[in-house]
Amino acid sequence: MRSLKQRYGPTALIAGASEGLGAAWAHALAAQGLDLILIARRPEPLAKITRELTQKFGIAILPLTIDLAAEDASGEIIAATADRQVDLLVLNAAASHIGPFLAASLSTHHQIAAVNMHTPLALLHHFGSKMVERRRGGVIMMSSVAGFQGSAFLATYAATKSFLKVLAQSLWYEWRPFHVDVIACCAGATTTPNYLATNPGKASPLEPKPQQPEKVVAECLRRIGTTPSFVSGSANKRITFL
Repeated sequence: MRSLKQRYGPTALIAGASEGLGAAWAHALAAQGLDLILIARRPEPLAKITRELTQKFGIAILPLTIDLAAEDASGEIIAATADRQVDLLVLNAAASHIGPFLAASLSTHHQIAAVNMHTPLALLHHFGSKMVERRRGGVIMMSSVAGFQGSAFLATYAATKSFLKVLAQSLWYEWRPFHVDVIACCAGATTTPNYLATNPGKASPLEPKPQQPEKVVAECLRRIGTTPSFVSGSANKRITFL
């Protein structure tokens, strides 16, 4: 079986890479020998994971401290990577507001849309076009089970995750003849720092346990190239449908 490096190429870009699922993606891809372009908003966690992965795996890493909500975030990323070829694109960054829709300002909802949809769409268009031209590449979009239906108190976040899922499913079909794999990973509750900071409690004894980020990433790497989207974790599959 071909490795990711053999299948797609030597370099991956991860948007939202400093902690949680992003850090799990960075470790998993570094372990397979891929060089990385890591994008995150906060410089300290980004510098920390860059040092860790460089020392452990000896790979080349380009860290970029960029806020994906910024107006020209995609332009900054494209300019900073002009001399690099991105073979695997992981769109992992996410922003959310937990609470009543009207309790957040309109600017907050715009920020969520920018991080979850607008900047990823621009990056996908830029790097995806080059993959299609090369007839080789892979794209992973981190969606959520919240995107399967209306989610009260997560309205804008859920809507953006539905957008990513449908976009991935559409491009899976469009780009398949060009040997570019596209997949949406629809994750359930995952033990990331942001999730744990909300002090979540179980709403029901039947509610699935949160997954470990490493398990979500491992399942996605097994499934890419085989399906346009999937729900991570067997317990989450029982409460959703594709």
